[in-house]
Amino acid sequence: MVIWKDRIAGGIVGLLVGDALGVPYEFHPPDEIPPFDQIEFDPPPGYHRAHRGVPPGTWSDDGAQALCLLASLLECGRFDHEDFGRRLIRWYAEGYMAVGGHVFDVGITTRSAIQAMGAGTPPLNAGPRGEYDNGNGSLMRVLPLALWHRGTDAELVADAQLQSRVTHGHLRSQVCCALYCLWARYTLNEAERPWQQAVTVLRELYANHEDATEELEKSVRPDDPPQGKGSGYVVDCLHSAHRAVQQGDFETVVRSAVAMGNDTDTTACVAGGIAGIRDGIERIPLRWRERLRGRDLLDPMLERLLAERP
Repeated sequence: MVIWKDRIAGGIVGLLVGDALGVPYEFHPPDEIPPFDQIEFDPPPGYHRAHRGVPPGTWSDDGAQALCLLASLLECGRFDHEDFGRRLIRWYAEGYMAVGGHVFDVGITTRSAIQAMGAGTPPLNAGPRGEYDNGNGSLMRVLPLALWHRGTDAELVADAQLQSRVTHGHLRSQVCCALYCLWARYTLNEAERPWQQAVTVLRELYANHEDATEELEKSVRPDDPPQGKGSGYVVDCLHSAHRAVQQGDFETVVRSAVAMGNDTDTTACVAGGIAGIRDGIERIPLRWRERLRGRDLLDPMLERLLAERP
């Protein structure tokens, strides 16, 4: 039996391992991804890896921003959009929560929001709100909120949407973050069908919110999802991760996510977080846990998170 705290640890480490696994393969189409059993931190010899100067086992902006969120939650005891915004600015400017202080990737929408905050825009107004601003930058980092949160489902959804607004203000991105957090919560609580339970709850919470319901039903389409392509579009990323999670154990899940190609680190990050919750930290291959860089940043916060959860 996987105990509660092993699932929480599995979620955080699974997110980071999935992210690090996907880094060398980012931007490659599926037909350029190595054979399934060769998808590792170290690509096969001669592979034209992305981010060539980044050592294997390094998380990207996905993991760094997730740790910014976790650090903010632990320090403030609530979701504080101003504190979180300051930490994102520090990440971009100083390498805060980046392994070795090295920032090597940032999304266009996230960069725009961080620059706006730096110029004085309030965090909840900083995230661009156009329909073409629906990248996966707020989805990739939101999992710590679900693992830390002890409020009601409605409160979790509200906070998930607020954290999205800091960089991705469109309602579609907010809805995807809300659904993902509920999916993570019901996975943590060992619901028999966590995705379906999350969808049911979100529909109930949106019953009096016509715009959010329209985004959920017409754009996200949780009952009739489009085939995931591993792209950077927030809806596609969510469905790609959902498809990967259904493929098997943790190792199979994150490899399946990377095998989709394109935004490999984020797809594997989003899928790896859920698979880590489901399977527990001991089911994440030891070879990946041991080679994950940045443990000096991660371990104190993970220890504190586990200590604070009942």
